[in-house]
Amino acid sequence: MTSPADLTRTFRPSRALQLGAVVSTFRRGAGDPTSWTDRAHTWVFAWRAPTGPVTLRLVDQPHLGAVEAHAWGEGAEWILDRLPHLLGEHDDDSGFEARHEVVAQARSRFAGWRAPASGLVVQALIPTIIEQRVTGKEAFAAYRMLVRRNGTTAPGLGAELRLVVPPDPRTWALIPSWEWLKAGVDGARSRPCVSAATLAGRLEETAGMPPLEARRRLETVPGVGRWTANEVAHRALGDADAVSFGDYHVAKNIGWALTGTPVDDDGLAELLEPYAGHRYRVQRLLELSGAMRPRRGPRFTLPTHLPGR
Repeated sequence: MTSPADLTRTFRPSRALQLGAVVSTFRRGAGDPTSWTDRAHTWVFAWRAPTGPVTLRLVDQPHLGAVEAHAWGEGAEWILDRLPHLLGEHDDDSGFEARHEVVAQARSRFAGWRAPASGLVVQALIPTIIEQRVTGKEAFAAYRMLVRRNGTTAPGLGAELRLVVPPDPRTWALIPSWEWLKAGVDGARSRPCVSAATLAGRLEETAGMPPLEARRRLETVPGVGRWTANEVAHRALGDADAVSFGDYHVAKNIGWALTGTPVDDDGLAELLEPYAGHRYRVQRLLELSGAMRPRRGPRFTLPTHLPGR
């Protein structure tokens, strides 16, 4: 399924690559209007590159040791040029040593995982802000509604799949308060989204900054704290140390996986201290392997992370 207007490139990573494990983090729930996958070897994303809207189709070809990429739209060349970063080619795990058996097993199972770096900072930031203090289900529904109402039809294959490119920063900034509220996003989250859109130029610069400096600049946006900045850092900036402190589940799940007992953020920091530089790497490998504490009793509606973000 291709369009005659697409640009094509073949990317051959220097190391084994598990495409789905790497790019699945960009998908905001099963109904995400900006992405599509056949759950096998193909992933399609509708994004807004600095040069314009783009649809990117990635096809895993493990038997060839390659990923075939097709792109449509004004942002096609930009995204294809960025493929090595997007697929984690520059992620350096040479200093990573698995100090727990469960981490060693996860690393073996997902040896082809790399920390991706989309380079699209505001595109990662706004849905992350929407996810503050609510369940994933609520956040995904809100993002889906806002993108469908304010985004644009994806070019090429994206249009065939009914995908939508997220709004540009100016459009995000002009969404009226009542529309945010209709989508279920209160002022405590819509205001930071508008601020992020207004500051888009300075925030996009973080893609070229050292990780700590980049996270600090992200946190200068009112309403953006450690959790939000780190979530953006490990999607847009390729930061393999940006562990999700402040998340409702992460500390408990990692604590249980490594010690058999859930921990809080302080306990998580202590557990992951030996992995400094690779703390998010541990988190993601454990997530991919399904290492999480067992759920007991009735299900409650819980936020994805704690207030304070």
